[in-house]
Amino acid sequence: MVDEGAGWLGVDLGTQSVRALLVTADGTVLGSGSAPLTGRRDGVRHEQDPLRWWAALCTASRAALATAPPRPPVGGLAVCGTSGTVLLTDHSGRPVSPALMYDDGRATGEGARARRAGLAVQDTWALPKALWLLARYGGTSLRLTHQPDLIVSRLTGESPPADSSHALKTGYDLERDRWPEAVLAELGVPDSVFPGVVRPGTLLGEVCPAAADATGIPAGTPVFAGMTDGCASQIASGALRPGSWNSVLGTTLVLKGAARDPVRDPTDVVYNHRAPDGTWLPGGASSVGAGALAAHFPEADPAEMDGPAMAFEPSGALAYPLVSPGERFPFRAPEATAFVLGDPAGGADLWAALLQGVGFVERLCLDYLHHLGAPLDGPHTFTGGGARSPYWNQLRADILGRPARVPEQTEPALGMAALAAYGASGSDALADVAERMVRVRTVLEPRPDRTAAFAEPYARLVDALRERGWLPAPVAAHAHRRLSRDTSAS
Repeated sequence: MVDEGAGWLGVDLGTQSVRALLVTADGTVLGSGSAPLTGRRDGVRHEQDPLRWWAALCTASRAALATAPPRPPVGGLAVCGTSGTVLLTDHSGRPVSPALMYDDGRATGEGARARRAGLAVQDTWALPKALWLLARYGGTSLRLTHQPDLIVSRLTGESPPADSSHALKTGYDLERDRWPEAVLAELGVPDSVFPGVVRPGTLLGEVCPAAADATGIPAGTPVFAGMTDGCASQIASGALRPGSWNSVLGTTLVLKGAARDPVRDPTDVVYNHRAPDGTWLPGGASSVGAGALAAHFPEADPAEMDGPAMAFEPSGALAYPLVSPGERFPFRAPEATAFVLGDPAGGADLWAALLQGVGFVERLCLDYLHHLGAPLDGPHTFTGGGARSPYWNQLRADILGRPARVPEQTEPALGMAALAAYGASGSDALADVAERMVRVRTVLEPRPDRTAAFAEPYARLVDALRERGWLPAPVAAHAHRRLSRDTSAS
């Protein structure tokens, strides 16, 4: 059982900051801290100095523990990172390359090589970037290291195995629980480069005295294997029982769900993480999202824009609000570009069109998941920065035609605190631990008249995507057949 009197420390290694959160088993936040991160962007290049992650963690953890009450022990901690971020280290754990971030796009040639060898990877996944790094830094004494691996090695004083969640995008076969050694050998990767792999929630070691001095985390604190930031957000949403789904709306849109079996997708836009209990966490990442609002209205206050947008339901324009060229989910189309059909009647109408466009793509994602046979009959949760807008939340529930929940705390660090508590419990199910820790703030009910009003523009967007050759015709037809049903219907 989870120690009810302990605090559980979750660490989130984000793109712009490191965040630490100390939480009790019932979801009470005892302390929090953060420290900024910076990177280098130049076209498709996106790097960070991995040594700065450790410095930022030291600042964030000390702040979290300093604001906590003096008595509760730290029962354990877990760390999440950005999915697909990798670097090379020597076998003592010292970085020998910069960290290529989750969206670094320089490994297109390596991605093509991996796919020709039979691996279903995308160009920005960790494996192509690992091949790119190995070609430039070489050597058999190097070790492939995911973002949290570096931090865990500093915390425990030993190079850890990777968690299977981060290893997924490095080519790890989650169903067989092994690296595809024959394919990796064909790609010229030495066996010694890849770490061992364990399930999330596995005990990796304890905070060593040197790390305790640097971070303020008590020496001897158990360190458990984490998951990617997307999975951490899913845990923080409580969407872990089969049929449950979580929409993370930030700069872009990510959908993560839970299922007893993997969701098979012949196009590979849906991929499956494995939960600590052996069930599956299918999901996909779209390139639409709130970033389109910032691109069109860089100086706008979203709260001030939402009010006037209410007058345009539906909007006089139809938007496909890609944040950057290329789509990844619910279809793969590297050539896809954003568009607006029709003439908006001013800024409020365009704002409305962008909000609605994200909701339409979110619905199309769910329709595609239904097309693949994914279970959708559980609760749906909204998290991410976009979930701070009450109006957008209600609008999305209306477009989806299904109820939605908005938790009080939605950050990945909370998910890692829950995973640490699960790892320490030895017997509790992760879903039970998360549900005790996650507090739901709002439950939204769709308005049937609004759902009906959005059916026609949704159908037009589906048709526009099909006519451009991006959305496969069978998927478009399936979406049309579900126009009169809510997205949780079987």
